[in-house]
Amino acid sequence: MPIRVKSRALPTPDRASSPISSHQEIQLPDIGHEDGFRDVIKKLSAYIAAVVFMPSTFEQLRTTSAGDDLRTLVEYLSDRVTNPAIVNALLALRWHYGAVNDSRGVNEARANACEIVAWRFLTRLSEREAVEFCLYEIPDACERDNSFQADEPADGGESNERTALLRNTSRSSSPDSCSDYHQSGTSRRNKLLKSISKLTMSRHASDVEELEDDPTAPFTHLNALEIAAIADAKRFLSQHVVQKIITGIWNGDIIFWDSLSVHSEKKPRVYNPNTADPFSRLRVPKYLKAYEVAFFVGFLMLYYSVLIEQNRYSLTPLEILLYVWFAGFFYDEISEYIDAGSVFYAADVWNLFDMIMIAIGIVFAVLRFVGLYKEDYTLVDIAFDVLSLEALFMVPRVCSILSLSPYWGTLIPCLKEMGKDFLKFMVLVVIVYVGFLTTFSLVGREMYSFPHMAMIVTKIFFGSSYVGFDIMEDIDPIFGPPLMLIFVTLSSILLMGSLTGMLSNSFSRVILHAREEYLYVYSVYVLEASTSNRLTHFYPPFNLIALGIFRPLRLFLPSDDKFRQGRILLLRATHAPIVGVIRVYEWITKRGNPDGFDSFRGPRTSFKRPVALPPDRPESRPRSRHRPRLPLSRPASLEVVNRPKSQRELPEDDTGNAPTDVEVRISELAAKIDRLTALVVSLQTGAGTETVRT
Repeated sequence: MPIRVKSRALPTPDRASSPISSHQEIQLPDIGHEDGFRDVIKKLSAYIAAVVFMPSTFEQLRTTSAGDDLRTLVEYLSDRVTNPAIVNALLALRWHYGAVNDSRGVNEARANACEIVAWRFLTRLSEREAVEFCLYEIPDACERDNSFQADEPADGGESNERTALLRNTSRSSSPDSCSDYHQSGTSRRNKLLKSISKLTMSRHASDVEELEDDPTAPFTHLNALEIAAIADAKRFLSQHVVQKIITGIWNGDIIFWDSLSVHSEKKPRVYNPNTADPFSRLRVPKYLKAYEVAFFVGFLMLYYSVLIEQNRYSLTPLEILLYVWFAGFFYDEISEYIDAGSVFYAADVWNLFDMIMIAIGIVFAVLRFVGLYKEDYTLVDIAFDVLSLEALFMVPRVCSILSLSPYWGTLIPCLKEMGKDFLKFMVLVVIVYVGFLTTFSLVGREMYSFPHMAMIVTKIFFGSSYVGFDIMEDIDPIFGPPLMLIFVTLSSILLMGSLTGMLSNSFSRVILHAREEYLYVYSVYVLEASTSNRLTHFYPPFNLIALGIFRPLRLFLPSDDKFRQGRILLLRATHAPIVGVIRVYEWITKRGNPDGFDSFRGPRTSFKRPVALPPDRPESRPRSRHRPRLPLSRPASLEVVNRPKSQRELPEDDTGNAPTDVEVRISELAAKIDRLTALVVSLQTGAGTETVRT
């Protein structure tokens, strides 16, 4: 007799089609135009933490439905939000989440989400708006309160070599802000990370508690590109829209100063050759780099001349000129450190070469003067020997311009990472080396001294294994052969093979992202050269003239606009030939390219636009009329499969490069997985099923 069984379907848990499920109850952040930087960070971090709660890779967030909530956020920010600190806040959060390690990888997914939202947001802006958002500097809290007051010099008439052009650089929110800005790179990085951590951990803190201490104070005066460089947001910096801005700064199409006057103001703007002061071209990074190469070539010629002559008994005119070159170079490095800050200064590997060159020059000068004063010519010879070490760093420094090319610019990050791994591995090598050196020295103490044995062990380690086999019987007839065989095996086969494999892996890891690494090095240099807040920047060795004239006068006379006017006149007098060369070069290039400065021209737009409350559904959002969209390169495969016919096209794939075959296959595979998952879930749902067993 057949048995009729009525079974009840088990409740199936809600299953998402991706690591990030769409939650309708999560409200979009309500960001007003006047909200401060810390308020923007808190609102964005709350939304990112709510929608990204499971591990997800960068490609999943970019190409699959895992990034649906991020697309919604991007559309909302581009259509409804006008706060200028949006990109700054997203990149600061990217840094925070990327620095916090967790076993699940959720923070890494959130860091990728912040980076994706940042560059997708920029692709929905006009070029001029993208420049304004990327180069917006975070002001002090007190400056926001006084932003609508009468326009007057913020420094109270004080004018010196460190006077900033912007009002936001002459004040600080705390008495220690200046010292915080110029502290070591590691401590400043830690303080920046701690400031964001305070905001993300205290999203529900009261406003009264927030007013006691502003945790975003360390980010004051940083723009979005600087935060991206500090946060190692290499994918963001490698995007086409960002690189176009950086290239515009490099070529001088985007400038921060268009005039040289007492009341000049630092502000990003498009260069207009008809109205801009010709001396403002001295701050263009391309011309700074060209002069830097010429300066180091002259430095190298003086260096060779002094070493070839080597007058032991007196100072020659060429040697005096070399000291002037050293002094100008040293003062310029100090100014660069003060202007760029310790974090940016430490990010450029060539600055390490500069500091070593300065240290060698100081040691040479001290030994030289002491030797001449005491008539100790042995000390003078040692001084010239020390100066000979300068070539190890000066010659690569002259050729540092090659790092701006894609090939050499890629090799430098590879060598940097390989050097880090090599130093880590050398800890194990030193441990093994010291252990065997101690054993061999004690066992063979009757035949070999400690220095002699140290040299033998060093030769064996660097590949001369036959030396060890020749003397192993002399060390000790019993313990010598087996110990030497073990040491040769460890050093020549195991350790050296492991070191070679590890360095090869380091090289492969970096070279896979060669374009991102190169563009990161290039971006760091451009930003470092353009972040100075000085009105007048003297090229070395002309900076010594300004130092010798204006520094002593400041001790006796009050600092006012006359000092700034005097520095401007001195700059025009000393740098007129350089500006003339720049003008001739631009005239020649403009004849070949009449529209050379038109890349960033277009309708001027502003942050001020009508702002509406966050809508309940993304579909009901009207499109902004103030931000023209860039053309769509290709839609993601998942959108083509799942998007309704009435849904408008969204330029979601904004990488700026054509997709590779791997990316297309990943996108198609993700679309098929989502469709299959939806099919399985639909088959599992239902009120109940009836089955008949016979």
